[in-house]
Amino acid sequence: MSVEIRGKSDKTLEAIAAALEDYARAREEARITIYRYGPYSIRVRIIDPHFDGMKRVERNDLVWDHLSRLSEDDQADINQLVLITPGEVEKSLGNLEFENPIATDWAEV
Repeated sequence: MSVEIRGKSDKTLEAIAAALEDYARAREEARITIYRYGPYSIRVRIIDPHFDGMKRVERNDLVWDHLSRLSEDDQADINQLVLITPGEVEKSLGNLEFENPIATDWAEV
């Protein structure tokens, strides 16, 4: 599955999507969505059954192996990284904010 960019795309979102394409190819069941929430704020969500049984730090390390390829400026724009299993979707507060973000002048989701 490819990486979904919500709303308008830009250079940084495209770079993040490209960095996560290898992850998406390796984990075909994973659903990856990214969007810009503000001028210096990007949200990334990965719903992946492979995370089942993994600690948060393990999930984080796995994904940052891919995101670490980005420039420091692009990495700095990622301010929300939601890494959940399909079974955690309903109870994840991070996912709730991802799905229903607080309105801002910048958010175009």
